[in-house]
Amino acid sequence: MPNATPKVPSLTKAVIPVGGLGTRFLPATRTIPKLLLPVLNVPVIEYAVREAAAAGVRDIAIVMSPGMESIAGYFQNQSVLERELKVRGRDELLEAQLEIASLADITTVYQHEPRGPGHAILQARDFCDGEAFLTIFPDDVIINDTSASEQLLQVYRHHGGSVIAATEAPDEIVPTKGIIGGTEVGDGVWSVDALVEKPTLEDAPSNLAIVGRYVLDNGVFEYLDDERTGAGGEIQITDAIASLIGSSPVHARRLAGFHADTGNPGGMLEAAIHVAKQDPELAEIVRRALAE
Repeated sequence: MPNATPKVPSLTKAVIPVGGLGTRFLPATRTIPKLLLPVLNVPVIEYAVREAAAAGVRDIAIVMSPGMESIAGYFQNQSVLERELKVRGRDELLEAQLEIASLADITTVYQHEPRGPGHAILQARDFCDGEAFLTIFPDDVIINDTSASEQLLQVYRHHGGSVIAATEAPDEIVPTKGIIGGTEVGDGVWSVDALVEKPTLEDAPSNLAIVGRYVLDNGVFEYLDDERTGAGGEIQITDAIASLIGSSPVHARRLAGFHADTGNPGGMLEAAIHVAKQDPELAEIVRRALAE
């Protein structure tokens, strides 16, 4: 019998971990969660939620530390602001604010101890309720006509299992990333047979570095529930996915599009410049500033 595309269930849930003190953005993050800092005028967290919603995933758990409730609050109706915009006749701006509040159904899940990305995802086990789910680490802002999440979902619909986002990393970056080993089975798609967290350059199976987007088989929770620590003494999602290799399909997709790590000021600046260059008026301001 010829190979057939497996019938996979629709993916309806997304998990967005937002922990971290944002120390690289102090003093701004003394009172403002890092993910509410904007790329120009749009907070980083909005990019992540919009990406999930545009891919058809509207049931979203935001995993946060206590005290970060303003991140979830951003996606709630702001009655005073909305009333004032209506009174002032700012109908277009009002519609934009109402649209933000209707993007997704947001559930708040708490991570009380900073024990790594795998531990953050583990807190959403009940929310995922036995289903495969999308995970977005929002520091990675990825802009493309076909979003990063949709690129992964295309692979998931064809192969099922888990799908990891990847980009090609320069040698000096490889030891700081999770690295993928495997065989290319399609245009930009790999069948994964190894995952190594922060290897030495000599031990790295490739230069394909994991980026903060995943479709995860619910089986990752069986590994995460044991709370085994990996690189850096943290509970790593990379290790949980590696535990599935051989029992459940694991693929990687090399992403197309602009990518910036907004978890540091340089990446935030890079993202702001990229977005500004898409607007003719702002692009001229960028051009003049860079020419000085």
